[in-house]
Amino acid sequence: MEEDCKKQSKGQSNSPCRSLRSYVILTVFLVLLLCYYIIPNEKSTSWAIAVGLSLPEKLAAQTTNASLNRAVTSAERWKPPEPYYVAYPYKYNLVLNEPEKCQKENPFVILMVPVAPSNTAARDTVRSTWGSERLVGKKTVSILFLLALPTSEDRETLQQNLLQESEKYHDLIQSDFWDSYYNLTIKTMVMLEWLSVYCQNAPFAMKVDADMFLNVKNLVDMLRSAPKQNYMTGLVARNAMVLRDPRSKWYLPKTVYSPPLYPPYALGLGYVFTLDLPEKLIEAAQHVKPVYIEDVYIGLCMKHLGLPLTNPPNGGLFNVFPVQYNRCRYSKLIATTTHSMRDQVEFWKDLQRPGPYC
Repeated sequence: MEEDCKKQSKGQSNSPCRSLRSYVILTVFLVLLLCYYIIPNEKSTSWAIAVGLSLPEKLAAQTTNASLNRAVTSAERWKPPEPYYVAYPYKYNLVLNEPEKCQKENPFVILMVPVAPSNTAARDTVRSTWGSERLVGKKTVSILFLLALPTSEDRETLQQNLLQESEKYHDLIQSDFWDSYYNLTIKTMVMLEWLSVYCQNAPFAMKVDADMFLNVKNLVDMLRSAPKQNYMTGLVARNAMVLRDPRSKWYLPKTVYSPPLYPPYALGLGYVFTLDLPEKLIEAAQHVKPVYIEDVYIGLCMKHLGLPLTNPPNGGLFNVFPVQYNRCRYSKLIATTTHSMRDQVEFWKDLQRPGPYC
């Protein structure tokens, strides 16, 4: 065949073989072009969504909930990052958002509650107890739950359930990084980013864990006379030692943080701050080496800014160890850890019944 084509090409310049050869070359070129531009872009989009990277606006605009779910499902099973590594500063995208929350509700204080995507029970417990207190006196209280991407085997089902939960309650903020203990610093910084963009009109916010008992009335009462700028309070740890035991949950090696003591920081179980701080803390985070212990990191950023933390007006308002229930005692505190969600519900219900507290 090839020899015949050569012979024919000598006799006439526009032979059928030459046309056939051109057609084959053009087809191969088009296939290669298709593979180069379309297939990698599709894969890279899914990959970027799965690991929490920023997408170009054109690609991001094309991303739907369905494509996000495919990315979450097809991604490799989550593994812990390198020891003590925190991927921040970085550009993370919001998967679920309530951008008009603060504009619509105009809160005096907004409660930001970090919780695992799978922990629906904790969110429901909060919604049925202190999270249901939306008006104290004439002060409005708003609440949002902070989530990242689920990491379990059934993450596609979990994500679909979260979409339904968001449609029902409109109180979920979800970002596109893996939800894990080692990413709590990222979750906290994303929280600050959200507040700086979407909640500039509120005077106060509180980061509070989902397993806490919160006396919302006492929180609002404390904030009525609190400073309106550069204010952060809670259970403030001072002269806290850096734990060097590798078996500790809060272990940090000297290669990550060399001083023996941390600067003052408010324990992450629940701290309150004015909403001029998020933008300042985000700026500080560009210069402060991140650590995975989120409350310590906020303390490091406050130190960088040269801003002191404020002790609460009463030393018993914030409690890191569960306080044994007593109606009188609980009527005077703001926040305490509890042993169980059942305790949270029973204590809150008992505190709501009429009659004197003490």
